[in-house]
Amino acid sequence: MASSNDTGSNHPRYALWIVTALTLARVPLVLVFMAGALVQLHQPRTWLPAVNLALLVLASLTDLFDGWLARRWRVTSNFGALADPLMDKVFYIAVFPTLTFLLARAGAEEAGHALLMLCFTVLYLLRDQWVSFLRALAAGQADMRANWMGKLRTAISFPIGCLLYLYLDFDFSQPSRNVMMGIEIFGLALNLLSVYVYTRRYAPALRKALAPKA
Repeated sequence: MASSNDTGSNHPRYALWIVTALTLARVPLVLVFMAGALVQLHQPRTWLPAVNLALLVLASLTDLFDGWLARRWRVTSNFGALADPLMDKVFYIAVFPTLTFLLARAGAEEAGHALLMLCFTVLYLLRDQWVSFLRALAAGQADMRANWMGKLRTAISFPIGCLLYLYLDFDFSQPSRNVMMGIEIFGLALNLLSVYVYTRRYAPALRKALAPKA
């Protein structure tokens, strides 16, 4: 019986299609989640929150397994290396604003929580734009791959989205709110630390770009 690695070696085209499909699947999964969450807000269904949560979890798992399978089957590609972080950004752009909106609609008791999540979302998106800008400046001068801090930030982002939706639709209580806000503050701190790490990493390219032309 062939191993998974043999499967990737003997059928690289099919293996690459599977990995690429997993990466790109994040887009429809998060968009359907977004639609389902808004439908649940206006036309509640007893079964819909579970479906929405499952969509979020599946989107999170695609981030875990696409890279793992690509390495295991030896079908890493330039497309995958660029598409994977793009799909992560799609997750942030679709999921975090949706969750912030749901918090804002939840009532006065969630006003502070909604404000925290608004700051979280804006700073997450700004961080991605800043790192993309730094990489553009450093193109051809430095390693473009994500470092450990970027990977850690991404790894915690997906569970935060899943846990926040779980809190909103399944466990709307003060103790859970405190725990959830603590997790979000931790994620926000990692996000800011990531800004520092990447800025320091690409500082030579940034200084070179700031220098006046001769």
